[in-house]
Amino acid sequence: MTEPAFPRVRPRRLRATPALRRATAEARLHPAQLTLPLFVGEGLTEPKPISSMPGVVQHSLDSLRAEIGRAAEAGIGGVMLFGIPEHKDAEGSGATDPDGILNVATRLAVAEAGDALVVQTDLCLDEFTDHGHCGVLDAEGRVDNDASLERYRDMAIAQAESGSQMLGLSAMMDGQVAAARGALDAAGRDDVALLAYTAKYASAFYGPFREAVQSSLQGDRRTYQLDPANRREGLRETLLDVEEGADIVMVKPAMSYLDVLADTAAASPVPVWAYQVSGEYAMIEAAAANGWIDRERAILESLVGLRRAGAEGLLTYWAIEVADWLRGRPSASGVLPVGAY
Repeated sequence: MTEPAFPRVRPRRLRATPALRRATAEARLHPAQLTLPLFVGEGLTEPKPISSMPGVVQHSLDSLRAEIGRAAEAGIGGVMLFGIPEHKDAEGSGATDPDGILNVATRLAVAEAGDALVVQTDLCLDEFTDHGHCGVLDAEGRVDNDASLERYRDMAIAQAESGSQMLGLSAMMDGQVAAARGALDAAGRDDVALLAYTAKYASAFYGPFREAVQSSLQGDRRTYQLDPANRREGLRETLLDVEEGADIVMVKPAMSYLDVLADTAAASPVPVWAYQVSGEYAMIEAAAANGWIDRERAILESLVGLRRAGAEGLLTYWAIEVADWLRGRPSASGVLPVGAY
């Protein structure tokens, strides 16, 4: 009997055709896994482009209504709302004002979306404070963790009363999940879910976001956001947030923290999401605009990579566009991107 020719194992068989590659793919994208971050500017009468994020805008209330309709039609999982007020103060009082931009936008989004989308809201003071930090400051100008928690208890109630179905706790204050959960439960709002930005790093990739929300930040956030050098600490934060009652945990940024994302996915008993942040978006758009990379393929590869690392949900500014590709609609170039499945 003749021995089989070398090599005996041929993994390439499963890469031979597009159909075989689709059938054996280990990570897949689906529109329901995608959440679209949306910025809403107080006092705007029309959308305001964000120069560092081509294709992304600060919405007016009217354009927000239209974008919610597009998101629902695309079949994505949800939207995450960020409010940009006209006036800021040291306490971030606009965050808890029922007539503040975020709470007004939330009511509009909930009414427009119905049951088609999960309307989520950013629970952080940074857009509302005149110093730009994610908490209130003490007499020496330091972020006061426990005083900030009091503001977050009130903010959680205000967002829940506006109709938010999921609160995105992004401040990285110690005890923020327990504080919000306790306040909500005491108010009879145990129906509202908590998405904990559990491993949020002090990253350079937030740069375009600062323009998007017209940040007033003085200094930096290194005393509360995680050091980019620390992997184990990210997992520690995850386990603390789960213990405090987080319904979902999230890693932010995404592409530079795939190790943290994989660690979190392996250890977490609750769903794990990842936020593909503004800098990640801007880099791909800029490289594509210069003809250096294939835009559509790079977008899909970046998202599939997050899924492969363990993310079950993805916040991405391309949510609607990618959902359209996944449903068989051509890209802007007129071609369905290779690998869209």
